[in-house]
Amino acid sequence: MRADRLVSLVLLLRQRGRMTAETLARELEVSTRTVLRDIEALSAAGVPVYAERGRHGGFALLPDFQTALTGLNHDEALALVVAGSRRGAQLFGLGSALASAVLKVVDALPEGLRDTAVGAAQRLLIDPETDLLSRRVAPEEVSDSLAAEVRRAVFAGHKLRIYYEAVGQLPQWRTVDPIGLVTVRDQGYLLAKRGAEDRTYRLSRVLAAEELDEPAQRSDTVDLDRAWRERNVRFRTGGDTTAVVVSVDPERREHLVATALAVRSEETDQGGRLRLHVVFQDARHAEWALWQHAMYAEVEEPQWLRAALHRRATVIAARYGAPA
Repeated sequence: MRADRLVSLVLLLRQRGRMTAETLARELEVSTRTVLRDIEALSAAGVPVYAERGRHGGFALLPDFQTALTGLNHDEALALVVAGSRRGAQLFGLGSALASAVLKVVDALPEGLRDTAVGAAQRLLIDPETDLLSRRVAPEEVSDSLAAEVRRAVFAGHKLRIYYEAVGQLPQWRTVDPIGLVTVRDQGYLLAKRGAEDRTYRLSRVLAAEELDEPAQRSDTVDLDRAWRERNVRFRTGGDTTAVVVSVDPERREHLVATALAVRSEETDQGGRLRLHVVFQDARHAEWALWQHAMYAEVEEPQWLRAALHRRATVIAARYGAPA
């Protein structure tokens, strides 16, 4: 669930009093089932929402419900409202807690300042479900209970057993020493050690987790940003990757680079085109990426990739050739 929607739900109940699930769903532009789930999440977070049955029933807040928080100005409150729109907390099982925190911030502001902050937040859209090409962004789902178990082990410094489903493999139990949690583009990761080796586990592929009593073998301090960068470099430059030499129009450089894992080197030829040495995840990735830029880039090496792109071009040319 999105924390900003939970805040909006509570503010609606504060402003209008008792409201039915159907009316709330209409106001929030969600289904009635989603409203009922949100009401349950708010109750779990300690917000006193109660249901009244009968012809004129609905949901309402306990009378005189108000939070207490001081020292925040408008921009600080707005920043927290915006933070409530991000998915990191949801991935780590903290969605309800974040919603409750944001609610307390907004609700504690003076009425005029509160209305201004909420109105400003409505002018900001963070991470919509589709991009400008109507491609749907499919965020990963991680259950709150599983995320909480992983989170407890990370913070307590205990070993963690996870039932993990790696790509192309059957799930299996692994015992790891958790280091930290990272969220990148709506994807959550557990950074850990397994024995002496660094490991990175995608949270959506963790099917079950169990915090152990045994202390994790890890340093007392960690530079998580540095650890993530180091693993990122190893992923981009190691393993069974595919290296390609390609000549590309300078204006299309950034588009091409965005599809690659890494750029090892680049130079400008006499004609003004860029000659890049780029790395892709595998042969299939390389063929797909270079086909997207076939009008603006020419593969120089390897030869098998030139042949693969030629075959694609031949099929397309035959399909769309001039009619006999």
